[in-house]
Amino acid sequence: MTQLPPDIDAVIDEAWQATKDVPGFLVENEARFIGLLAACVPAKGTIVEIGSFKGRSTVMLAKVASHYGLGPVVAIDPHTHNLSTGHDGGERRSTYDEFVSSLRSAGVGAEVEIHHAASTDVSATWNRDIRFLWIDGDHSYEGAKADFDGFAPFLVCGGVVALHDALNNFPGPIRVFVEEILRSKRFGPAGFVHSIAWAQSRPDDASVFLKTRENLESRAARLLPFVRENQQLQGLQKIRYKLTRARVPRAPIVPSNLVQILSRRDVVG
Repeated sequence: MTQLPPDIDAVIDEAWQATKDVPGFLVENEARFIGLLAACVPAKGTIVEIGSFKGRSTVMLAKVASHYGLGPVVAIDPHTHNLSTGHDGGERRSTYDEFVSSLRSAGVGAEVEIHHAASTDVSATWNRDIRFLWIDGDHSYEGAKADFDGFAPFLVCGGVVALHDALNNFPGPIRVFVEEILRSKRFGPAGFVHSIAWAQSRPDDASVFLKTRENLESRAARLLPFVRENQQLQGLQKIRYKLTRARVPRAPIVPSNLVQILSRRDVVG
C-alpha cells in the first residue's frame, strides 16, 4: 500500500474501540501507531507479533489487517507470562484463555494465526516473508535479541520492525534497537513514537539515512548505561534516566508523513 488509505482515520478509530478494553500495557497512541504501520507498510508479507499477553495489540493489528485484506496476524506467545517486563523474574498463571477470549469478543478470532509457543520454537522453522514485525515479548536483552534474530532475516525490503517499551527501563528493546538496528547498514528511516522504536528495512538505500540514523543513535545510546543491570532505577539515577530520555524525540507521526517516508519507489520496486 503506497498511499494513505482514505478511510484510515475511521479504521483506526474503530480498531481502537475494539482494543481499548482489552487488558494490556499498550497506551492509545501506541496502539494507533502500530495499527497505522500495519495499514501503511509498503511491502508484501505477513504481520508477525511476538508477545500477545491478553490480546491488546493483537486485536488492533487484526482489525486493521482484516479491513485491508492483509491476511491473518501471526501471534506468538507461550502465555506463561514470565515477568520479563518486570524485574522480579516471577511467574503468573497462563494468559492463554484470556487472550483467546479477547480475540473472540473483538470478532477477530478467525483473523489471527495463534502460535502458543516461544518465539524461538516458531522461528526455528519459519520460512515466510514478513512485512511488519512487532516485538513485545521478553524484555530482557537475551529475550529481545532472540526475538529479533529469529525473525528479522525474514523482514522484506520496505518492511518495518517495531519494539515496544524501548523508552522504558528495560534492557532488551533499547539495546536491540541501538545495537542491531540503528548501527546496521540494513535499515533506513527510524524513530520513536511514545515508547515504541521502529525502523524500516532499506538495504538498497540505507546510506541516504545515515546521518539522521546516527543522530538518533547518539541520543538513544545514552540510555544504555541505565538499563544494563536490568534493575529498577531510584533516586538520582531515575531522574538522570528521565532527563536523558527526554532528549530522545518520540512525538506521534502524522499519517501522511509516515506514508511519504515509507513509500519511496526504490524501496518497493
